[in-house]
Amino acid sequence: MSTSTAPGGGPTIGWRSPIVMLMLMAVAMQLSHQTWFTLLNNFAIDRVGFTGREIGILQSIREIPGFLSFAVVLVLLFMREQSLALLALVCLGLGTALTGYFPTEWAFYATTLLMSLGFHYYETVAQSLALQWFPKAEAAHGLGRILAASSFAAIGSYGLIYLTWTLLGLDFREVYLVTGLATLAIAGYVWYAYPYFPQKVAQKRELIVRKRYWLFYALTFMGGARRQIFVVFAGFMMVEKFGFTVTTITTLFLVNHLFNMVLAPRIGKLIGRVGERAALTFEYIGLIAVFTAYAFVESPWIAAFLYVADHAFFAMSIAMKTYFQKIADPAEIAPTAGVAFTINHIAAVFLPVLLGYVWLQNPSAVFLLGAAMAGVSLVIARLVPRHPEPGREIIWSRKSVAEAAE
Repeated sequence: MSTSTAPGGGPTIGWRSPIVMLMLMAVAMQLSHQTWFTLLNNFAIDRVGFTGREIGILQSIREIPGFLSFAVVLVLLFMREQSLALLALVCLGLGTALTGYFPTEWAFYATTLLMSLGFHYYETVAQSLALQWFPKAEAAHGLGRILAASSFAAIGSYGLIYLTWTLLGLDFREVYLVTGLATLAIAGYVWYAYPYFPQKVAQKRELIVRKRYWLFYALTFMGGARRQIFVVFAGFMMVEKFGFTVTTITTLFLVNHLFNMVLAPRIGKLIGRVGERAALTFEYIGLIAVFTAYAFVESPWIAAFLYVADHAFFAMSIAMKTYFQKIADPAEIAPTAGVAFTINHIAAVFLPVLLGYVWLQNPSAVFLLGAAMAGVSLVIARLVPRHPEPGREIIWSRKSVAEAAE
């Protein structure tokens, strides 16, 4: 990769622009990750014989690389962020491609760890690059466009599952292989076709934890905790309690990403207008209602509706990223992104295992805990200022109090 800039000194425009490259990498990520995630519960139950106990262990293992995301800073001592993103995609593609070849408990744990290493390190670096390359006024819309591209790729992966599973009669092994190789192919193309895009501000290469970022850390921690309820147990309930098949689960995911593809750019623009506090408030009120309903649902149709509604709220998480961008020192975005991913996964390392045992006793209790987590997030979100910036990180910051007194 060579460094490339436009005649005016900015990054190359058109199809070789940073946002197009980020969209292509997001497509590569989704092809593997969404296929892996869509088939997860059916593969775990039908091929490997997992119960709630083993699925909890698997999900905790999957979150270990996320917990270790702070180590991105150490890797960046030896390579550029852009190169690390592509290397992470290679790990993700390989882990996915190999999954179907080893349908045993410990082999499934191993391929999951490789896949997850690629996924989490890609997500950490991609978020950092987007927040560095996008102007603050355009960040929410830009992140929405990337989310829409991701959803388009996810829809493609679901179409591939339908094609290979229903029409061609292929099994888990072949579907995992095809999508994993597709991720590797796109990563290779991006490495060959795109230049290195210089960063506007040189990033610090040490771990950074700032007191003034505490509200962002708290939102990130709670978001990671309650997200596990959706990622681990909502989908598992669909298969275990309601007997959803691979094609039914795929249909649900397809609907989810159709919503994202259409609405994510618009949600990004909306967040830019109404502000992060209003967006996060709406998200958490909605999640309280959804998780409470999960606990008592008996109809598969209502459960499917709740699952789609649950996923739709995740587009609002753009607000958390733009809140951080507005309050952060530009030189601290990369190291703080790594620390934030670690904080996001603290609960994820132990919570799936703990809740896996709770699930065996009372599945409803798992979802009521999720509603409580969303409630805590709602209280914290109300501390976000209407116009956050350095010195105005929370509503009672020194700067905000001084302005209110004038």
